[in-house]
Amino acid sequence: MDSALRDQLLRMDARDQTVRAELAADGSLFKGYHPRMEAVHRENAARLREIILRVGWPGEKLVGKDGAHAAWRLAQHSIGEPAFMRACRGLLDEASRRGDAPRWQFAMMDDRIRAFEGVPQRYGSQLRETVNGLAPYPLEDVSQVEQWRREVGLPSLGELLSGIRETPPPTADEVAEHDAAELAWRREVGWIR
Repeated sequence: MDSALRDQLLRMDARDQTVRAELAADGSLFKGYHPRMEAVHRENAARLREIILRVGWPGEKLVGKDGAHAAWRLAQHSIGEPAFMRACRGLLDEASRRGDAPRWQFAMMDDRIRAFEGVPQRYGSQLRETVNGLAPYPLEDVSQVEQWRREVGLPSLGELLSGIRETPPPTADEVAEHDAAELAWRREVGWIR
């Protein structure tokens, strides 16, 4: 195991989580893509890109379970860099197929990319606020989602949704405003044309 690389990934992830917690505490995290959070994500993506160029995907064999989990989360948060995130999805797919990463990590990365691209997600891991509360972004196949989730080690969608405590759902106008802002951001960043 590469302990130095593991420690670097854990420090990067800890910084991400610290900034996220600070912004969540004052409520600003949930008002669009906060510039401070974006800066951390971009810096981490640049460093992760260098790591991948040097060693390939930093999987469990190289950096341990916690280091590999940190690498996954850093890639999962590189939302402002579509090409990099798509490349990470491919590397994570390969790593999870050979047992060097849990398959659920690939599933969540795939769903996030699909949601950003405006394509139905397979595993239902990406949720959005609606006037009826949290719900998954559109699904590829509602009749198969629970089976696909079991196959990759995710809990059932029903369990997930029932375990989430929500604030009161937003109004229709708030949902429409959020959706319009998100769509504009996805176009600006290059997720959709």
